[in-house]
Amino acid sequence: MTIPKHHPAIQKEKIGVLILNLGTPDNYDYWSMRRYLSEFLSDQRVIDYPKWFWQPLLQGIILTSRPFRSGAAYKSIWNHDKSESPLKTYTRGISDKLQKKFGKKQVIFEWGMRYGNPSTEAGIQNLIGQGCRKILFFSLYPQYSAPTMATAYDKAFDALKKQVWQPSIRTSAPYHDDDTYINVLADSIVNHLKKTKTKPEVILTSFHGVPKRYLMQGDPYHCMCCKTSRLVREKLGWDEDKWINTFQSRFGPEEWLQPYTDKTIEKLAHDGIKRIAIISPAFAVDCLETLEELAIEGRDEFLSHGGDECTYIPCLNDTKPHIDFLENRIRHELSGWL
Repeated sequence: MTIPKHHPAIQKEKIGVLILNLGTPDNYDYWSMRRYLSEFLSDQRVIDYPKWFWQPLLQGIILTSRPFRSGAAYKSIWNHDKSESPLKTYTRGISDKLQKKFGKKQVIFEWGMRYGNPSTEAGIQNLIGQGCRKILFFSLYPQYSAPTMATAYDKAFDALKKQVWQPSIRTSAPYHDDDTYINVLADSIVNHLKKTKTKPEVILTSFHGVPKRYLMQGDPYHCMCCKTSRLVREKLGWDEDKWINTFQSRFGPEEWLQPYTDKTIEKLAHDGIKRIAIISPAFAVDCLETLEELAIEGRDEFLSHGGDECTYIPCLNDTKPHIDFLENRIRHELSGWL
């Protein structure tokens, strides 16, 4: 019997790192958006209603109209040069730049999405095919939450069920209070505000929301978000009343984590605040929720209610300080393997 050259038994053993992110549609047309939204909103880590109730509502009503609205939103922030979403561009950039940092002698980097392409399973297959017998799953989520980090790892472990010879696996921990991460976030705020004409009166740290009952059920996301925000505020020396935590992107009729970002932006303008800045530390890279919901919709909301200036502070993306932090964090996670 001839063993294929790509068989892991005859590959030189290497370490794999799979960079994981939420996901992206392949395009912003109706059917691309429908496929993506169907996968995303069918995940019971995201929407945990019983399938008998949720699926008819999702497939029969929500996915009839929502792909049009979401597609228009994606079109407004689309990377037309690469024909892909910014989230995909930046996630690839992070993986490629980390590969250059580590070299290819021992550590191999791949990247994959929980929803959409390139898939998590394809990333695992690529690593195994290159001889990786040890793999670190590194999710680009600073804070832990069941609908983000947990579901990303769920998907990865589902893919491993298909492997006859499973590699050794590690999963990265949340880094919401890592000192270096806090410093990099703080520096990004300072550097961005140096470019603005005037200093904002208030900074909003807007985190992606989840239903309030997730917190009541033990999900630590809310606490981790608050800690990230507090540590950055203390690092920069801002007063508590000029630094506000909010939560965005709520969906459906039930109560989500509060205060809500859109309602807070409106209230600040009505209260006479003229200049605000918004940053979203729940996201490692810019995406629809930051570039469209905050930088476009949030700004329009503030100006339409009487504000004068609303600046969006970008995510860390594939900038050098972020890559340097991620390199050190990954080396820490690989302790004992390297």
